[in-house]
Amino acid sequence: MSTAAERQEAYHRGIPTVRFDLIREFFLALAGSGLVILVLALLMSSPDDPSVTIQQWSQQDPVDFVTTATSELGGTSFSATYGPPYTDGTDAVQAVGPFAPQAWFGNAVHLDTAQEFVLGPLGMAAPGNPELTAALATYKAADAATQQAWLTAYTDALGSATAADGQVTVPAGDYGPVPVLMVNLLAIGHTGGLDGLVLSGGNFYATNYTAPLLFLGDGGYFPALGESQHMLGSQWGMMNETGSYPGQAWLWLFSMWYQVPPFNTAPNADLLVVMLMGLLTLGLILVPFIPILRDIPRWIPIHRLIWRDYYRWRRTHGGPPAG
Repeated sequence: MSTAAERQEAYHRGIPTVRFDLIREFFLALAGSGLVILVLALLMSSPDDPSVTIQQWSQQDPVDFVTTATSELGGTSFSATYGPPYTDGTDAVQAVGPFAPQAWFGNAVHLDTAQEFVLGPLGMAAPGNPELTAALATYKAADAATQQAWLTAYTDALGSATAADGQVTVPAGDYGPVPVLMVNLLAIGHTGGLDGLVLSGGNFYATNYTAPLLFLGDGGYFPALGESQHMLGSQWGMMNETGSYPGQAWLWLFSMWYQVPPFNTAPNADLLVVMLMGLLTLGLILVPFIPILRDIPRWIPIHRLIWRDYYRWRRTHGGPPAG
């Protein structure tokens, strides 16, 4: 009766093999890749700026902050009219013919910008502040037409607003309780409290940054920072995403397509890029089954360079090396 070693030798007899030290190769590859990464990090590193906060925004550009908050309260901001998955709007709904997954999945977040970014935080800060409590009651008691008249007048006045000592001053006018709301919201923003109030969604762990990012994105301050770092869609830039591994590195291929026709001018570019990347990913998975692509290794035999010791032995001895 044959032993296990004999059965294994018989099983592998005639199969080309080569001695391979996996542990040595692992450490060589680790050292080589580590050196390359270190050199590239020193020569081509991207800035690792701290996260932008609502507090920073309210302190450095209070007029833009108040203008954006007013649009959130009036439901006229980009987020308020965006559409699925945030609201019932249609401004940013994309489709390719009948293929419209954004509309199919619908409004999953149910974002109410007035409540999420203005009235909700102010309501939590109102206890102990009679003026704010009265202003909130007055605003909520008014009908929609009156509220809109206040907001329209105040928005127009913000066009000539001035900022001094972190406060925003507008020309006198009939704005109802809106100035009181905005003064208090700005004050909460200055303290950093608004960052927490907008972020908190009723969960113990606050890890969903959708709301503060939408609020920041509706203003002019945040996009201006992105432009200064060459990170707008028309600029194709990237930087480290602080505290969120693996960051943005995997997005380079997505971002590339936005710079070339027809994606750089298409109104539904997001959907087109996602569809293209889906097709490319599917093609990568199916490479072993696609006649022309699967033959490329035979036409460009890079594997012969990697396994050069094996092929050198075959040329010299006319067969596979022993072992």
